Amino acid sequence: MALTTAMIEVRDLRKAFRLHNQGGVEIPVMAGAQLDVGRGECVALVGASGAGKSTLMRMIYGNYLADGGAIRVAGLDVVRAAPREILQMRRETLGYVSQFLRVVPRVPTIEVVAEPLLVLGADPQEAEARAAQLLARLAIPERLWSLSPTTFSGGEQQRVNIARGFAHAYPALLLDEPTASLDAKNRETVLCLIEEAKARGAAIVGIFHDEAARARVADREVDVSAFAPAARAEAL
Repeated sequence: MALTTAMIEVRDLRKAFRLHNQGGVEIPVMAGAQLDVGRGECVALVGASGAGKSTLMRMIYGNYLADGGAIRVAGLDVVRAAPREILQMRRETLGYVSQFLRVVPRVPTIEVVAEPLLVLGADPQEAEARAAQLLARLAIPERLWSLSPTTFSGGEQQRVNIARGFAHAYPALLLDEPTASLDAKNRETVLCLIEEAKARGAAIVGIFHDEAARARVADREVDVSAFAPAARAEAL
């Protein structure tokens, strides 16, 4: 059961994309977005393709700058925060498991997974032990741990990305299709990791096209289509 304290709060969020190579034309994509995610709660973003699910998630993480409104993660307003504050939030508070692994080439896989702990000053042996535990759970063979994950298959890279995202006990997590293209065994492992994160009180926002996975881990759904500018205008 989710606890009551909100970790992620979105208020009256607005976003338009500007096409600078086309005379600065603006394309409104979101208006009046509202969202609350409590500790120990998983909220699934739903809506048709192009509705703005990934856009909302990237604004929460600070990759996209909102045009108005507020996004508070553990009290920090991401919309108005300085870059150093956003970087600190990403190190300590808000993890992001995207669909794609982006790492520096030639860095061993076990170091890639341990890095979120190492940047926080964790003991290197303890950080690597945690990384090894996650890699083993996600069926990455030990013979690959000393190699760069840039040489891995797409499925292996996805599992390394998941291991990295769960290495540190982030108070809040963003999950973008974490079970996509996984076999049944690894899918079950990822769902267990999500359930364990919820049990320790993490606030989670996720995109799950896997309906069975969404039904299992999400406490409720938020339809992002309701935040489209046209939908907001009709409601008003």
